[in-house]
Amino acid sequence: MKVLVLGSGVVGVTSAWYLAQAGHDVVVVDRQPGPALETSFANAGEISPGYSSPWAGPGIPVKAIKWMLMHFGPLVVRPKFDPYMALWLVRMLRNCTSARYARNKARMVPIAEYSRDCLKELRSEIGIAYDERMQGTLQLFRTQKQYEGTAGDIEVLKQFGVPYELLDPAGCIGAEPALANVKGKFVGGLRLPGDETGDCQMFTDKLAKLCAEQGVAFRFNTTITSINTSGNRIASVSTETEELTADAYVVAFGSYSPFLLRRIGVHIPVYPIKGYSITAPIADPDSAPVSTVMDETYKVAITRLGDRIRAGGTAEISGYDLSLRDARRATLHHSVGDLFPGGGDLSKATFWTGLRPMTPDGPPIIGASKYSNLYLNTGHGTLGWTMACGSGRVLADIVSGKSPDVDASPLEITRYG
Repeated sequence: MKVLVLGSGVVGVTSAWYLAQAGHDVVVVDRQPGPALETSFANAGEISPGYSSPWAGPGIPVKAIKWMLMHFGPLVVRPKFDPYMALWLVRMLRNCTSARYARNKARMVPIAEYSRDCLKELRSEIGIAYDERMQGTLQLFRTQKQYEGTAGDIEVLKQFGVPYELLDPAGCIGAEPALANVKGKFVGGLRLPGDETGDCQMFTDKLAKLCAEQGVAFRFNTTITSINTSGNRIASVSTETEELTADAYVVAFGSYSPFLLRRIGVHIPVYPIKGYSITAPIADPDSAPVSTVMDETYKVAITRLGDRIRAGGTAEISGYDLSLRDARRATLHHSVGDLFPGGGDLSKATFWTGLRPMTPDGPPIIGASKYSNLYLNTGHGTLGWTMACGSGRVLADIVSGKSPDVDASPLEITRYG
């Protein structure tokens, strides 16, 4: 079939790769001049299947108030007259129960674990390099309450056979030696040794080039204005200059997916949650992280990417605003400087922001839609890099009429009724 993929972030490009490998004629369309120039550009760099958890969980409403009152708080809400924001927040709050948290996490971990395995297989097959490391993620707890609150997550990890290590301070230093410089600032950690790290933009750009070598056509600098229907099928996609047709269409537009879809009666509860990152050159390798450290207090992920440190965090609910705010930079600088003093040259750090496409329950939306030839691959939130390869492969199987290797039915749009 001829398949039109809308979006060239990491999810769109991995979808294109696996569709091409399945024998389809693939065209990717994006308004940007190249791949991975929006949400995929400077994310935290984590590939963390074991850390795949919904943001909606028990106690979150109370925690949210505390976070918003913190000096370096991880959550910012900028209220505005936006019914989609209000509806998303209500739906998110409905998922803040123990039962729904467990159900949603159980939906997220399998696709994330599968995705990590797909990435390993892909790396072995094509030898792609992207400043990757395979040395795990360390969730670092500054308080005893955080340390003791891991029981629920550990039960889910056990359920799916995800390796983990609950570490005391000495164990944390063993995993991340630079933490010896600040050993009085944490009480322990949860290490997920199967997790990986890597530069998402570098990976996506290289994979796009390999896609092109396999015959995938990329139409950059092309803005899509509408999706056009005929009965229960998609007839075409209109751009500012022409009309594009295909046998099947895949929407992988991240946070912008709802704009096109709601015009044709496909309503997905995806809303942008703004995140920030800084990227600084490493000043002292021995004082820098080995892999990824998640600062649980400030919800900041600090990752080593080659000769750089990337720190990403903050959940800012402010619609589609892409302005860079100095207060958010300060939070990232504080977390890095507090845990890895001297590790990076923060005076030379670049500052970035992007919109994470979040669902209110946590899992992405992958699969068929109400139209027989329209497929969705969006809503991955903070886990687009973690879930990209698995999501792309599952999507390609569904488009090809094959049964995916993992059960994708819990990820379908039908779960919203």
